[in-house]
Amino acid sequence: MAVRVEFENNNEIGVFAKLTNAYALVAIGGSENFYSVFEAELADTIPVIHTSIAGCRIIGRMCVANKNGILVPNTTTDEELQHLRNSLPDSVKVQRVEERLSALGNVIVCNDYVALVHPDLDKETEEILSDVLQVEVFRQTVASNVLVGSYCALSNRGGLVHPRTSIQDQDELSSLLQVPLVAGTINRGSEVIGGGMVVNDWSAFCGLTTTSTEISVVESVFKLNDATPAAITNEMRASLIESLS
Repeated sequence: MAVRVEFENNNEIGVFAKLTNAYALVAIGGSENFYSVFEAELADTIPVIHTSIAGCRIIGRMCVANKNGILVPNTTTDEELQHLRNSLPDSVKVQRVEERLSALGNVIVCNDYVALVHPDLDKETEEILSDVLQVEVFRQTVASNVLVGSYCALSNRGGLVHPRTSIQDQDELSSLLQVPLVAGTINRGSEVIGGGMVVNDWSAFCGLTTTSTEISVVESVFKLNDATPAAITNEMRASLIESLS
């Protein structure tokens, strides 16, 4: 299910956390409240790892990850790298990359099978990405934005993209990714989907300001709670009738 949470009064959850089907990374220095929300949802199934990357807390924007591996920028310290290797499941590969576009989370979005990347990403980074994360890589934009990681959230069951993504683009991306896509917003109308939420195949976390309509869209497209589009329509209809009466 989708859960609302904030990091130090900040609703950009996708900036301070990274969620995959095998592990979750959360930024150090947050409140206990922030960690307890993640741990309550995830600790039974996957490890929740507290870390920094390149000395920063914006870990969700610095790295790209799935259940097979994690890529971090070359500014990541040896201690951080060692900490990740020690904490992550053995099957997860950790790799540093020399990449000019070092905020990897902004320029790459992936699930366990496919990745969309910034059109100007280094060829070498693309090869490492394909090798370490075991994904098929496509150079794409989302609603004409090159920062695909910022404007898209993806799991193996669905994806949420920038609200101005045309139907034609949605269809094209959907056929590349082989998952249903919906254009929408997060955090009460924010277009920065990747910065505002994290998701895996059974749970999602988004900022506290996310509206109930946005939550129901998230739950539907990512098939959390096995939400059905009909249930959403009924819910919206009920809330409309409520506001009119």
